[in-house]
Amino acid sequence: MEWLDFSLKLPVTDPTWIFLLVLLIILFAPILLTKLRIPHIIGMILAGLAIGEHGFNILVRDSSFELFGKVGVYYIMFLAGLEMNMADFKKNRGKAVVLGLLAFIIPIGIGMVTNVLLLKYSLVTSILLASMYASHTLVAYPIVIRYGISRHRSVSIAVGGTAVTDTLTLLVLAVISGVFKGEAGGFFWIWLVVRFVVLALLIMYLLPRIGRWFFRRYDDNVMQYIFVLAMVFLGAGLMELIGMEGILGAFLVGLVLNRLIPHVSPLMSHLEFVGNALFIPYFLIGVGMLIDVHVIFGGGDALKVAGVMIVVALVGKWIASWLTQKIYRMSVLERELMFGLSNAQAAATLAAVLVGYNIILPDGSRLLNEDVLNGTVLLILVTCIVSSFTTERAARKIAMGEAHPEEDRSREPEKILIPVANPNTIEYLMNLALVIRDPKQKDNLLALNVINDHSGTDALEQQGKRYLERAGKITASAGVKLKCISRYDLNIAAGIIHTAREHGATDVIIGLHWKVNIVDSFFGMLTENLLKGLHREVMVARFLIPINTLRRIIVAVPPKAEYEAGFQKWVEHFCRMGSTLGCRVHFFANEQTGNLLQALVQKKHSDTLTEFSRLDEWEDLLLLTGQVNYDHLLVVISARRGSISYDSSFEKLPGQLGRYFTNNSLIVLYPDQLGDPQEALSFSNPQGSNESQHYEKVGRWFYKWFKKES
Repeated sequence: MEWLDFSLKLPVTDPTWIFLLVLLIILFAPILLTKLRIPHIIGMILAGLAIGEHGFNILVRDSSFELFGKVGVYYIMFLAGLEMNMADFKKNRGKAVVLGLLAFIIPIGIGMVTNVLLLKYSLVTSILLASMYASHTLVAYPIVIRYGISRHRSVSIAVGGTAVTDTLTLLVLAVISGVFKGEAGGFFWIWLVVRFVVLALLIMYLLPRIGRWFFRRYDDNVMQYIFVLAMVFLGAGLMELIGMEGILGAFLVGLVLNRLIPHVSPLMSHLEFVGNALFIPYFLIGVGMLIDVHVIFGGGDALKVAGVMIVVALVGKWIASWLTQKIYRMSVLERELMFGLSNAQAAATLAAVLVGYNIILPDGSRLLNEDVLNGTVLLILVTCIVSSFTTERAARKIAMGEAHPEEDRSREPEKILIPVANPNTIEYLMNLALVIRDPKQKDNLLALNVINDHSGTDALEQQGKRYLERAGKITASAGVKLKCISRYDLNIAAGIIHTAREHGATDVIIGLHWKVNIVDSFFGMLTENLLKGLHREVMVARFLIPINTLRRIIVAVPPKAEYEAGFQKWVEHFCRMGSTLGCRVHFFANEQTGNLLQALVQKKHSDTLTEFSRLDEWEDLLLLTGQVNYDHLLVVISARRGSISYDSSFEKLPGQLGRYFTNNSLIVLYPDQLGDPQEALSFSNPQGSNESQHYEKVGRWFYKWFKKES
């Protein structure tokens, strides 16, 4: 029976089996490595070593590994730029630049001396190898996220320093690579720098504008992903075209697209998923296949090279962290945390060693030989282990020192309710909920579809299920769970109110009503009924452009808004939104309210880019027409009738918004209100009665009259 005949030939050459073996490694390696407590990046490299020609010779490093390896290294550098917290970097730019420069200069200085004196390498080889010591990757960053200290000062400094250090390292790498690709004439260096600066400026100027234009017009997830990937390779290709290394272009593209791709967005999840699931593991396995284990333990210089690399990298990074601590009088724990985050070698190190390994000198040797390539594996393994343990210890102590159990226990569990009834508003309502939600709280999003008892049909029920499924797909793409609720009720408003009470909703987000005729109101009966029946925060939203393309959030705050029960909560929501989107939050308020706002933001939301301006009279709201552009979000803080900050001028708000802000994205927010909803008030205290408002109005009229007479 010939069909049972099976002959195993190594190495495997059939494309189907090659791809299957790689997928099995990507699938099972993390499971095994987690049990052994080995960093995944090391495990993938070791797996490549085992299956490569220097191991069991199961696979050959063919063109597929070269192709996916190229994509993988670009992907690593792109994600490194994309995941930078640019707001933190801007806030602590001085300290971050100092740490970045020290973490670059000290390791590269020590490395050049040791490489020349101890390893007997040439000057060019010593410079490139020393630049590898200077680079680092935020391998331990998930640890600080887990402990909830990602906004700590030392973390922000380390993250900002990473941008500086890696950029300088990649510049050194690109220059050395350019020397071997071009002709080192008299003006070579000047021309190389000029070309790089011009291209970098073009990338920083054009790509954000092209990206914002594309994201506004095309909301399909697949198209957005392909567009971003095309921009990555465009930047890399242009960088190679001028004689630089492509990974620098990919890194720059990540930095400039940082603001357009929020970290909680579905697009970011797609980018991370595809990279971590396929391209980056393929690259790491391909790196492992280059390693010859016999060279490391075969009596050569690989162990000596690895020892020098490890000692120089660890000592150089520790000195940089120690000097930064002394300069800015930081604590020992902050120094440990900066050292832990800044000493892990991974992405940029692998990129640099492969570039040097692939450069062939005139005598036929490689710029970085097999000893360096193999020693890099040990360097990555040791530094990742040291980084993980150091960061874990420091993060735990800092988190324990900053913990406030009483405050955490008194913090109200967040439940954001999003009614979905219009297919045109589902996406932006869900995206709004994603950027304002507290990421520390789980299962805090609820989607609701209400079917009217009087007009309920099977068709409406099926339509509601489709709306809920669509909402669920949006949050699932961002890695967030959504609880979907479908219910029958007397009317839509009653269904929302009853659901909010039953599930303890703290916030409700609805779309702005579209006027259907001339006598229809601006907000519609649904909003008015919700405000009467709920005392929780209600956001009425309208977005004309995708949320991730917003450039500024302008918040108009009325006098006495600080006395409302929900004041701190809505400030937190919009500061979190600005921080997530990487855009500035600009508050307009009178002097008293503005001072309290500024103090609150500096105390609790210092990581958000903010600006404060005077709006002395609420009647001057129309002055904001000159401040709000098409790519800005206008937020108007309103109030329910009878509340402390309610003003009679709020009656003009619907007409003003409908006439002067038609072409702007808009949120009208009604903050939490203490006490019972308005529908529960008795006849002895009629709804909407607020005598003080009438007194104030009369008082202002008399003041203006006397002023005019005098």
